[in-house]
Amino acid sequence: MSLLSAASEEIGVLVVESNRMRSQLLTGALRRHATFRVNTCPMDTSAILQSLSERMPQVALLSLNVPASVSETIMTLRRFHLAHPGVPKVLLLESCDRELALTAFRSGARGIFSIAEANLRMLCKCLQKVAAGQIWASTEQLGYLLELVSEVPSVRLLSSRGDSLLTPREGQVVGLVAEGLGNRQIARELNLSEHTIKKYLFRVFEKLGVSSRVELVLYAVNNGETRPQDWLAGARIANA
Repeated sequence: MSLLSAASEEIGVLVVESNRMRSQLLTGALRRHATFRVNTCPMDTSAILQSLSERMPQVALLSLNVPASVSETIMTLRRFHLAHPGVPKVLLLESCDRELALTAFRSGARGIFSIAEANLRMLCKCLQKVAAGQIWASTEQLGYLLELVSEVPSVRLLSSRGDSLLTPREGQVVGLVAEGLGNRQIARELNLSEHTIKKYLFRVFEKLGVSSRVELVLYAVNNGETRPQDWLAGARIANA
């Protein structure tokens, strides 16, 4: 007995698609499996909310047609998620790079399914898994997420002329101070000694004219731009 036929409960799927022909093909393929109860609607926030007011699905499948509708689809995904965060969402696309994968997950996707890398049977399995509360992502996409988690926050401070007041490493130290980390934790995060962290903080205090960590955090909040950086903890940084 297959995984699909063994399913004990019907799964409501909302297919959100801007291309009518593709929507019909996708819906027809999913409806051939008794596991799924399929409804469709256009790639439009109002249409999605109207559909959900009539019947709440267990999972939603948003089909991305590149390149024209990338930003539109991501915006719709985000609005959909803000209105109904409890509905798991899968983004269906041809291929996915790092930026698109991270943007999709940030916007509320619980799964990313690439048509070019799998088949309908795997799509059905993806919908089942996501409807059950799991995440569907490739090894590469999971790698993107792990990289994002391990990035070190950094604070960028500029002078009145637009020049950077801090070196990249100093910006990292300030970012970690703003996160509430002590010197020992910062040293561990950046793979440096506590003495080196104290030296960085002394230089930062001098540059910014502050005398305590509280003043430093307030200065950073009021004048800085907090942003994640591409380097990882312990990586070499130029002009440190």
